[in-house]
Amino acid sequence: MPSLLNFRLPAALIASVVLAPALAAADPVKVGLVSTLSGPSAALGVHMRDGFLLAVKELGGKLGGQPTEVLVIDDELKPDVAVQKVKGLIDREKVDVVAGIVFSNVMMAIQKPVLENETFLVSGNAGPSPLAGKGCSPYFFSASYQNDQNHEVMGKYAQDKGYKRVILMTPNYQAGKDAMAGFKRYFKGEVVEEIFTPLGQLDFSAELAKIAAAKPDALFTFMPGGMGVNLVKQFKQAGLESSIPFLSAFTVDETTLPATQDAALGLLSGAEWAPNIDTPENKAFVAAFEKEYGVVPSLYAAQGYDAAKLIDGALKATGGKVSDKPAFRKALASAPFTSVRGSFAFNTNGFPIQDFYVVKAVKRADGKFETAAQEKVFTKAKDSYAGDCPLK
Repeated sequence: MPSLLNFRLPAALIASVVLAPALAAADPVKVGLVSTLSGPSAALGVHMRDGFLLAVKELGGKLGGQPTEVLVIDDELKPDVAVQKVKGLIDREKVDVVAGIVFSNVMMAIQKPVLENETFLVSGNAGPSPLAGKGCSPYFFSASYQNDQNHEVMGKYAQDKGYKRVILMTPNYQAGKDAMAGFKRYFKGEVVEEIFTPLGQLDFSAELAKIAAAKPDALFTFMPGGMGVNLVKQFKQAGLESSIPFLSAFTVDETTLPATQDAALGLLSGAEWAPNIDTPENKAFVAAFEKEYGVVPSLYAAQGYDAAKLIDGALKATGGKVSDKPAFRKALASAPFTSVRGSFAFNTNGFPIQDFYVVKAVKRADGKFETAAQEKVFTKAKDSYAGDCPLK
């Protein structure tokens, strides 16, 4: 197996992970992998990075049969920092593909320099609505979802359960706005209040007091990373779990469950993937990820893994070349890989057509925590913005 080397390029402050034999061809495929690797939300980015690198390792350090160099950078969850680092990937490193990106505020910042340069951008998580509709690009593909969709799952669940009054709470940035839009697309009852919190807020005592006083039929929230850990713990400490159902997306998952543990058991979320999705590819992926990293993979890891497999399949279809951009785009659009999720295809806007589930936080026999798919809510679902995309 090729060696895994880490070093830093001082000029670009880019941590480089090279997965290729020492005597490989002179011009490997270069992928710039952008992820959030520091701060309270680093677990999300670590999972996505590790999923991507696991796929490359399984492919013998190559994508599309070509020696591959993966340049990993930490966007620090700072859009301005991300833009400077990504420009370094494009201008100095001449990467063929930019991949990754956990948070939508970072995606909205870096997409312009990437797409204007006609460099392919493969998202491993963020799927902001502006890139799905009129702002779609022939150079953008999402290996994850469109932001609204996992929240639509919980909106439909709340509607089907007969909840009449719901409070919504999300961080105040693009993904938070998309979360509320997605939930409200299927929930037709009363939204008692929409609470927007600063991105990165960790103390929810004031918001929880307001929620307790309002006595809604349910709370719907989107609080990824450390925000979700604190919210789940504080929700339980406030004694609200017995009176107010806690519905969420990207709040209770394998990046937060190691910290929340029993406090999150039984909580429901919307997701397009879970470790118990019954496909041969998923079973193999979950086992390989746990063996490699010692933790249960999250949807971020699964999406990172699929992103690498997508790029690999497209490169195989083009003989390892990205330079013929129409051919490479056509190859990407055909989704030439088998997703760990099972059914997976691309819509004309570069976002997936896939299934979505209600998942529940559970404790395994070995004591580890994970989410488990309980019911399929949408089958081969398309996002709500594709009709506004001019691409055909």
